[in-house]
Amino acid sequence: MNARLVSVSEGRPLAGSIEIGSHTLTAGAHDPAGEDTDPTPVELLLAALGSCTSTAVRAAADRHGWLLDRVDVTAQFDPQGQIVRHIRLTGELDALQIQQLLAVAARCPVQRLLTREARVVTVPTVAARPGTVRSRPQPQ
Repeated sequence: MNARLVSVSEGRPLAGSIEIGSHTLTAGAHDPAGEDTDPTPVELLLAALGSCTSTAVRAAADRHGWLLDRVDVTAQFDPQGQIVRHIRLTGELDALQIQQLLAVAARCPVQRLLTREARVVTVPTVAARPGTVRSRPQPQ
């Protein structure tokens, strides 16, 4: 697993600024006015699955010296809430190589994380603005 810290700070309404190491991107809810300015957090999750799948398949094909010209992955949620992932492999691959590459795809770290029960531990931090801290009357 990646040990880099991912930080999200509130930006404009319904959007967050995401920092991952030296990389910055934004995500947010679709604007009620219909403006589609940023990917949503759910879309970023699907992108994480797609990119993890693609790189895992590419690495396996390269390691074996197989003639994989291209791997394309699309992912979306179906009406039942399942993630549907399409993997398109282009190249001179036999049936066994395709089967093995699809098995590698099923073991990519993001899929493993999504398909097992993962715990989220929340550590709350409350910061008060200077001058806004009020003391409560002490009970007598």
